[in-house]
Amino acid sequence: MVVRNADGQAVGHVSWHRVHYGPNPESAAWNIGISLRTDARGQGLGTEAQRLLAQHLFATTTLQRVEAVTDVENVREQRALARAGFRREGVLRAAQFRAGRWRDVDVWSVLRDEI
Repeated sequence: MVVRNADGQAVGHVSWHRVHYGPNPESAAWNIGISLRTDARGQGLGTEAQRLLAQHLFATTTLQRVEAVTDVENVREQRALARAGFRREGVLRAAQFRAGRWRDVDVWSVLRDEI
């Protein structure tokens, strides 16, 4: 859950799941996501929540990588990820079907020694 410290209000949630890039356990990574209420956007809460989640995952697991994927048109989320310490890696073409059409997504990541 994402809670705004100023008033203790729940304003969204974060999630994470393991993804695999090879057969051995060391080749796994965390993929994270966030959803904020409309009235909570633009206040830095997403940046802080994603940074804290990445730090927590690195502190409590041995995985080397945390990644996030967002629509190429979601510039606000891209800025939040950059401020949280993530780096843009590239585009996955037509990776998401949403609102009746295929959409490209940006892949962002942060490594254990970068945060």
